[in-house]
Amino acid sequence: MAMTLSMVTFDTTDADSLATWWAEQTGGEVVERNDGWFVMVAGGSLPVLLAFQKIEDPTPGKNRIHLDLTAEDLDAEVDRLLGAGATLVARRGDESFRWVTLADPQGNQFCVAAADHV
Repeated sequence: MAMTLSMVTFDTTDADSLATWWAEQTGGEVVERNDGWFVMVAGGSLPVLLAFQKIEDPTPGKNRIHLDLTAEDLDAEVDRLLGAGATLVARRGDESFRWVTLADPQGNQFCVAAADHV
């Protein structure tokens, strides 16, 4: 028996706003809202659903699961994400492979790498 990844779920105190932010960043769209307690994003550049689950108290500290994304122009995409409300955590790698760790507006970390190096 094998499993298939179908969704990545974020815990958040505001599922609607974080889902909207991720939909805008990936070219996806909010496809289900469930009264704001469980919101799903699909389409755009997403190979799976992103889900946002409203909880009272998010887990503190660094998230243990994160998204690894790619971009044709790493520097331009990082600049765009920073302009859209992401925060810079760290620029990493060397001339052979570079990636940037960012955090979304609620502090969930994710990485963006150059598409030609993945």
